[in-house]
Parts: sequence; C-alpha cells; structure tokens
Amino acid sequence: MEHASDTGAEAAGNPQGSAHGNTQGNAHGHGHDGTQGGAAPAGAESPLASLEARLSAAEAQSQEHYDAFLRARAETENIRRRAQDDVTKAHKFALEGFCAELIPVKDSLEAALNSTEGTVEAMRAGVELTLRQLKAAFDKGGLRELDPVGEKFDPNRHQAISAVPSTQDPNTVVSVLQKGYLIAERTLRPALVTVAKKPDNS
Repeated sequence: MEHASDTGAEAAGNPQGSAHGNTQGNAHGHGHDGTQGGAAPAGAESPLASLEARLSAAEAQSQEHYDAFLRARAETENIRRRAQDDVTKAHKFALEGFCAELIPVKDSLEAALNSTEGTVEAMRAGVELTLRQLKAAFDKGGLRELDPVGEKFDPNRHQAISAVPSTQDPNTVVSVLQKGYLIAERTLRPALVTVAKKPDNS
C-alpha cells in the first residue's frame, strides 16, 4: 500500500516531466523521416545535367548551321564558275562566228587576184561583191558605220581634224575624212571629221 501511494504521488507531482519526455521523443522521431535535409526528390534532373544538355543541343545546332553555310558557299562558287565559263564561251563563239563571216570575203579577194579577165567592169563588179560581203559580215558582228555628215559634233564618237568656215551651225560635221565604227554602241574607232565654224567676215 505504501509503494502504490508513493508512485501515484510522483506521477502527480511531476506532470511536466512526463509531457516533456513525450514531446522530445515525438520530435526526435519526426526528425529522422524521409524528408530530412532538403534532398532533391528521386528522379529530378540536376542543374548541371540540364546545362550540359542545353550546351550539347546548342553545339549540334551550331554545327548544322555551319554545314549549311559551307554548302551555300560551295554552291555560290559553282554558280560563279559556271557564269564565268558561259561568258568565256560566248566571247569565243562570237569571235568564231565573225571569223566565219569574213572567210567568204577573203575568198572573193583571192578570186579577184586570180582572175584572168582584166576589164575594168569585171574588176569593179568583183570589188562591189566583196564590199557587200564585208558589210554583211559587219552587220552580223554588230559593227556599225559612223558617217555623221550634217550631225552635231560628238567628242565621244567623232574626232575633229579642223574647223572650216561654213554657213552651217557651229560644231556641225561638214565632211567625213574617215568613217568611224561602233560595236554594241561602243566607239571602236571615232570618225575623222571637219566641223563648221562661223565665217571670218561674220
């Protein structure tokens, strides 16, 4: 009977100690569960791995763009070479065509030299035929005569030898001493001309 009374007295006299022990035990137990320490959940990707993945993707895209650049540069170079070849071939074939038109002119000149007909009429007819052939060759080759009598003097196409008194307007071409020629509207040889100036007594 005395032991029971002692035990009950201790329990009644120290209620805080019992509660404190229970609280510490509960807190200690909760501190060791699976969420302690702020660790990343299972299966989550780390920042370093994500950065490496993005870097790899950027490198792959950069290589793809560089390959596309190399292909475009190679294609541009091929186009440039083809265009240059086309220009070279065009010049070559144009020269061949013009030369082909001149061959009959040479044939006519040789025939005239070998002719046994010595009449003036025959010689003149042969020369006129040769001149027509030469003019036809010039026309096909894009070569055009400059015979600017009566035109205003053009320093880009004419070369004045002298100025002569004339009733025509000043700087008008009075006579042509040597015809000029144009090829593709570019002056191949300027025409040698005389130009008008006011008469001295005017």
